[in-house]
Amino acid sequence: MTKVTFIEHSGKEHTLDVADGLTLMEAATKALIPGIDADCGGACACATCMVFVPEDWAGKLADKDPMEDTMLDFCEHSAENSRLACQIKVSPALEGIRVTMPESQH
Repeated sequence: MTKVTFIEHSGKEHTLDVADGLTLMEAATKALIPGIDADCGGACACATCMVFVPEDWAGKLADKDPMEDTMLDFCEHSAENSRLACQIKVSPALEGIRVTMPESQH
């Protein structure tokens, strides 16, 4: 299990112990974390699971593939550190990661 913290736009934190191999999106939706809509169910087709990843964690994640980049282009609140939670697999290397959700996913 890997400890992951989701931070709502309001600042409210939700810390979970997540089974390795799940995506951040799967963990958030199973725990009913507000702010991760996941309308497409993890198919990288809607971008409603966008999170902001702190710069010091970016190097521990797999690179964005072209589809993720394209989906992020459509996000109103997208930034340089935006990632889709459905594309981030949890592993021991992510122990303690803290991701923040945008104001909205639309």
